[in-house]
Amino acid sequence: MEHIAFRPRVRAGTEPDGDIAGRAIMLRTTTNAMTAPMTERKSRPSIHLRAMLAPGIALGPGKADLLEGIRETGSIAAAGRRMQMSYKRAWQLAEELNRMFLEPLIEATKGGTGGGGARLTRMGGRVLACYARMRTNALAAAANDLSALRRYLSAHSR
Repeated sequence: MEHIAFRPRVRAGTEPDGDIAGRAIMLRTTTNAMTAPMTERKSRPSIHLRAMLAPGIALGPGKADLLEGIRETGSIAAAGRRMQMSYKRAWQLAEELNRMFLEPLIEATKGGTGGGGARLTRMGGRVLACYARMRTNALAAAANDLSALRRYLSAHSR
């Protein structure tokens, strides 16, 4: 079985310590169950977090859900299918994620008689944990306002 590791490109101007202080973080509220992370598919208000890490470099719910799906299924293709994403798009995002950081986030093995697979690297687990903490903290900070907005919804919007 051959191991394939994607090698990231370090972009000029990126900060190797991963500090995102001063970078833009966009929040969007949603009650759409399909846009919530896989572990929180409920009809309650939530936070849609996209962290802009550098110009043109973002980490948001789509990439985080793909990482989580790979961790849970052991497959890039299966993680993509769970998200109603094409095989090609899932692989494109996996390759993009591996280029974004100093080390690969995903390690894939080629298919064959034993079948292929994928797993998160140690860095992949760290990145996913950071994103999950940011999302949890953002949701906690916005909880009172989300409750207020929920109360302001008309009956047919709930």
